[in-house]
Amino acid sequence: DGNLENVALTFDSIPEFLTKPNPFFGATAGRVANRIAKGKFTLNGQTYTLATNNGENHLHGGVEGFNKKVWDAEPYTNDSILGVKMTYRSPDGEEGYPGTLTSTQWIELTPDNTIRIRFEASTDQPTIVNLTNHTYFNLSGIKGDVLDHEFQFWADYYTPVDEGLIPTGEIKDVTDTPFDFRKPNKLGDQIAANGGGFDHNMILKQEPSDEMKHFVRVKHPASGRVMDMYSDNMGVQFYTGNFIENFAGADGKTYQKHWGFCLESQNWPDAINHENFPSPILNPGEKYEHRIEYRFSVED
Repeated sequence: DGNLENVALTFDSIPEFLTKPNPFFGATAGRVANRIAKGKFTLNGQTYTLATNNGENHLHGGVEGFNKKVWDAEPYTNDSILGVKMTYRSPDGEEGYPGTLTSTQWIELTPDNTIRIRFEASTDQPTIVNLTNHTYFNLSGIKGDVLDHEFQFWADYYTPVDEGLIPTGEIKDVTDTPFDFRKPNKLGDQIAANGGGFDHNMILKQEPSDEMKHFVRVKHPASGRVMDMYSDNMGVQFYTGNFIENFAGADGKTYQKHWGFCLESQNWPDAINHENFPSPILNPGEKYEHRIEYRFSVED
């Protein structure tokens, strides 16, 4: 009906992102998104120790990950596309990671209501990298929780986790589990069946390729808003805002548990510590590439 509403958890102003703690609203997470067990990994025979900022584990790049950096930004327009090119140079040793990593991302809004994100990165030493976007979506217009949203994942497998949300190394079939969203399911029903919220890696691919795959469709039946997600990466972290509580957000609203969901296109979590997971290693002369699209539409 031509009514516009916000569909992402956020603040009222840019300075608030720089002065208030927040759970990665709209952020780029890196140098390695998601968790690394006990903040340790071994690369080419050398063990590296990272900040442990999530219990005993390392999360989303550490104490001052890429989400807390002000990137160099250059806006542009091209064929009706509105975009921004952003670059950040992470020095050797930052947060414990080896190598100087130069990361660039392009974020674009297209005339057909698609948010398109593209990452590239290069390094001068062997390192590990896993960049993602960490936006919390709520297709209701932030009127409450997202338990009434319907989700469909084109995912046959997921990676189970331990009590610290670290993958066990198992690759498990979703059949007869609350992780089976291969047909549209109401989120609240699946959360009830799971005994709590989701914070799990849903497997998009088991072999790397540059193919953009349609992976998730989310619908808010009351408004008719639909979001389809496409990615060329290996997995998507499905997070349902389990740790949000009494958070002062935009427009005078107080965000609570399950008021947003994240679809974090990524390599699998803690991949450097699991030989059977896709490798997150980036070597000099190689280029890390990763593409995401969030396509918005309306259905009756």
